[in-house]
Amino acid sequence: MRVGEIMTRSVECVSPEDTIKAAARKMRDLDVGPMPVCGDAGRLVGMITDRDIAVRAVAEGLDPNTTPVREAMTEGILFCSEDQDVAQAAAMMREQQVRRLVVLDADRKLVGIVSLGDIATETADTVEAGETLEQVSETSTVRD
Repeated sequence: MRVGEIMTRSVECVSPEDTIKAAARKMRDLDVGPMPVCGDAGRLVGMITDRDIAVRAVAEGLDPNTTPVREAMTEGILFCSEDQDVAQAAAMMREQQVRRLVVLDADRKLVGIVSLGDIATETADTVEAGETLEQVSETSTVRD
């Protein structure tokens, strides 16, 4: 089974120039914790999470009304392709101890997100999902 068959396709982004307040509101409205950060032409440049906003911005005293997302986001995001096998994506999640991967096309444009939940519910491979969850949770330092 391929990642493109189980991923969530309707993924919204924030811009690196958006304020962290705008990103937080979008997270609230969409009821999500991570938000991809997309630059020109929809290319992925990073990821910002509710935790990034709390720890990298608010705890440091940065003004959420003026601080751009780029100052709190994480760059160098782990990703997979929609043509990649689900087992490969699960292995990446285990190795890097993350619960989700962004999915990019050949032009590095965001086309979706695949989560551990997607693997568990869509593949019916409870062994793969269980092993991935166990290893992601085992010594995780909360990277996602």
